[in-house]
Amino acid sequence: MKILVAIKRVVDYNVRVQVKPDGSGVAIDGVKMSINPFDEIAVEEALRIKEQGKADEVVVVTIGGDESQQQLRTAMAMGADRAILVNTDKAVQPLQAAQVLLKVIEKEQPGLVITGKQAIDDDNNQTPQMLATLWNRPQATFVSQIEFTDKGLQATREVDAGLETIEVELPAVISTDLRLNEPRFVKLPDIMKAKKKPLETLAIDELAPERSDHHIKANHYEPPQPRQKGVMVESVDELVTMLKDKGLLS
Repeated sequence: MKILVAIKRVVDYNVRVQVKPDGSGVAIDGVKMSINPFDEIAVEEALRIKEQGKADEVVVVTIGGDESQQQLRTAMAMGADRAILVNTDKAVQPLQAAQVLLKVIEKEQPGLVITGKQAIDDDNNQTPQMLATLWNRPQATFVSQIEFTDKGLQATREVDAGLETIEVELPAVISTDLRLNEPRFVKLPDIMKAKKKPLETLAIDELAPERSDHHIKANHYEPPQPRQKGVMVESVDELVTMLKDKGLLS
């Protein structure tokens, strides 16, 4: 079985994000970029499945500019066998990303597709669901545990009410949650080996349908308001009185 893992280049989660002075977007010049954390978990899970002998190959794919090769090389340093870069210098929204990934799936014919549940830059949480719908295959989102069965795989999902266990037939789309695993540390020898692994580049125009002008457009960005200083109270009665004065309690 071949596993296809979709990853995205984002600002590293340890970096404090800054908004550009003109409010036109997020400042990324000179900022450390990394694999989206949930996508890194997806790569790790694919590698563990391969190490268990249940997959023969792990292929990583991303949509972005030439700079995204760095994140693909990192995924291959973790253990992925090869990578595919769908090259574009423009921002790609979830539906178009799903359409592009579908074309890659048709080319690669994987038995399982794993993605992160969402990217930490836009937090859309849409691409895995859209991809499964376009591919007309089962999906299991927010997965925190995977077990293979005779019929396919059993996935434990994290939902609002707790945990939900479902069984899906393969091929399928899985999106990973935070508690699925802890990604491995990449060692220097693996980074050197990754430089020799194959990385294929495809033009997005060869895969994606014509772009629509009806895309969502962000007109302005602004940082969150500073957190207000806390107030100490001596008793519950004083707290209730203060909340009533602020109109927060009737």
